[in-house]
Amino acid sequence: MSKQPLVAVISDRRMQGAHPFHMVGEKYFQALIYGAGAYPVGLPSLDGDARASEMLERFDGVFLTGSPSDVAPDRYGAEPTDPNSYNDTHRDAVAFDLISTVIEAGIPLFAVCRGFQEMNVAFGGTLHQKLREVPGMLKHNENPDDPLDVQYAPSHPVVFSSGGLLQRITNRTSAEVNSLHRQGVDRLGEGLEVEARAEDGLVEAFSVSGAPGFNLAVQWHPEWKVRDNPVSMAIFGAFGDAMRCRG
Repeated sequence: MSKQPLVAVISDRRMQGAHPFHMVGEKYFQALIYGAGAYPVGLPSLDGDARASEMLERFDGVFLTGSPSDVAPDRYGAEPTDPNSYNDTHRDAVAFDLISTVIEAGIPLFAVCRGFQEMNVAFGGTLHQKLREVPGMLKHNENPDDPLDVQYAPSHPVVFSSGGLLQRITNRTSAEVNSLHRQGVDRLGEGLEVEARAEDGLVEAFSVSGAPGFNLAVQWHPEWKVRDNPVSMAIFGAFGDAMRCRG
């Protein structure tokens, strides 16, 4: 029987009252356990602490979660334009240190939502800070006053790139996905290969071309009720298989 993979999961650093906490949403842990068959371990996001990348040899994969926070605009040479945005510079520091190390080492990497945006910026890409103000774009953000099942319900289709990783993983050409993001890809990072687009042309998934190991980044939230969604199960399953193969 193969061993259960150990997957490092990046944490958010958030203030709870006067105290900083390092936090990971339970839905990500559940998806990694039940979808990927892996055991998740939260990585603290301590600015200036390089030990996260030094610990990678102990893990079989890395997962970059979504988050209410946004990548700091100065990471991609922009000024902040969205007054509703807040940043987590501690997480930025750890994520950008991890991404290049993980890709070069061939460690399986899966990223969603904020993690997807982190990867794009790490490869020199830029972000739209307010998608709702970009002409021709769909409404990609949720209504926070809606119940969670409504917020995370399928919102629009994405079309998978022909012959791409997502098409091979799911054996499908498209999927209906949820949409809970104010920001999105403006300029795609260098060396990133589009794996899916929305109807408005927005990049919704990509992989790193020529990378030695499994890697995938998606803008939507496949972790939500993962066991009820065959496409999400296929994606997390492929991530788990890649970790087991490496181990």
